[in-house]
Amino acid sequence: MRTARIERKTKETQISVEANLDGTGKSDISTGVGFLDHMLDQVARHGLIDLKISAKGDLHIDQHHTVEDTGIALGQAVRKALGDLKGITRYAEAFLPMDETLTRVAIDISGRPFLVFRTAFHAAKIGEFDTQLAREFFQAFAMNAGVTLHVETLYGDNDHHICESCFKGLARALRAAVAIDPRRAGEIPSTKGTLAG
Repeated sequence: MRTARIERKTKETQISVEANLDGTGKSDISTGVGFLDHMLDQVARHGLIDLKISAKGDLHIDQHHTVEDTGIALGQAVRKALGDLKGITRYAEAFLPMDETLTRVAIDISGRPFLVFRTAFHAAKIGEFDTQLAREFFQAFAMNAGVTLHVETLYGDNDHHICESCFKGLARALRAAVAIDPRRAGEIPSTKGTLAG
């Protein structure tokens, strides 16, 4: 089983993440940011990744540090759980429809972190969640997981649907990219022989 546990403690946040890439989609998530909990539950459920996440942050200031640092810790957990990267599919993409919204997510577990985020929101908030923090989460995740990640919403009207389609798209693309390719078992999927960047 490809599992990892990450503990991140700063003056702004205290975060614990446990991830099992070969799970069944179970989740136990409490970040203090309700909408983020909902999005991370989608990552677990649709990515078939068991996730246990606990975060305590300086929410009396705002949600920024908690959302970003959760992305950092989750990215580190995914990278650690991937181990030597042998046999993984590496590349994957997902088109995620959600009612009137369609988002495309593509991922390369490359060791070269990069984010392209082409998603726009119509309002500053989804409930109490600052929509600017969606990009911050994906940026933090990509940099710390060591993945190239492209997220683009092709069209959509409802901000909740737009954001959720991004997270569900990540889940489906990540699920496919971390899957073991039986034709590449034991091999690093790169002509360089390494995915260290």
